[in-house]
Amino acid sequence: MGINIVGCCIEGATSVQIVFIEKYERRKNMGRIIAIANQKGGVGKTTTSINLSACLAEKGKKVLVIDTDPQGNTTSGFGIDKNNLDNTIYELILGECTIRDCIIRDVTNNVSVLPSNVNLAAAEIELIGIEKKEYILKNEVDYVKDDYDFIIIDCPPSLNMLTINSMTTADSVLVPIQCEYYALEGLSQLIHTINLVKERLNPDLTMEGVVFTMYDSRTNLSMQVVENVKQNLSQKIYNTLIPRNIRLAEAPSYGQPINIYDGKSAGAEAYMQLAEEVINNN
Repeated sequence: MGINIVGCCIEGATSVQIVFIEKYERRKNMGRIIAIANQKGGVGKTTTSINLSACLAEKGKKVLVIDTDPQGNTTSGFGIDKNNLDNTIYELILGECTIRDCIIRDVTNNVSVLPSNVNLAAAEIELIGIEKKEYILKNEVDYVKDDYDFIIIDCPPSLNMLTINSMTTADSVLVPIQCEYYALEGLSQLIHTINLVKERLNPDLTMEGVVFTMYDSRTNLSMQVVENVKQNLSQKIYNTLIPRNIRLAEAPSYGQPINIYDGKSAGAEAYMQLAEEVINNN
């Protein structure tokens, strides 16, 4: 049975003891690692990684974003020139630098980024024959996870070794689903992969939930997809519906998250709501 240490803090405790207790409580809740994954491309995975991270940060959380997609779109989505970097996740995986060397700090307020670029595409080949290669990212992230409230990992749109590394590192997996006819296609394979990782590599891995993206309330299809998924999926489904939104589509070309590019847009409001749901989903 869990004990509320703060609640048990007796009258007369010294200020040093109180500070220690407060630090313990904060530390206990730090470093929640969420992998955002779907092997289907174009479902809003990177958009969700960027904007959920930025909105968590706006709510006062310290966030590290890890880009494990060789396309590097999350990296460029924060205004980082992905083609002009000395240290990326690729160099980290090869052991050529430490994770602290790779992290670009405070790209926006409270958000730091572990960047990626096209070089990462060679990682799969580089890892051939390496023992315990599934744990490379986890072993590095362990050094810094207590520095952050949330660590968001943008996975590549495939079920490869980079995705496996991400899931082995994560506490949970968040799956964006586009509101389209083939929404459930491949989802069973993704859930099977999550269960395999849980069984063989990361017994603490859970399903964070599903979030609907590119929702258009004007179409019957979007509403039908939401109802269909709710009927066929036992996993948690977030209440927030991320709308199909022009401002969301424009923001990456300016290298800005939506809450900075246009904080009053429907997209920004939706991701702020999602951030609140994620914070409360303990």
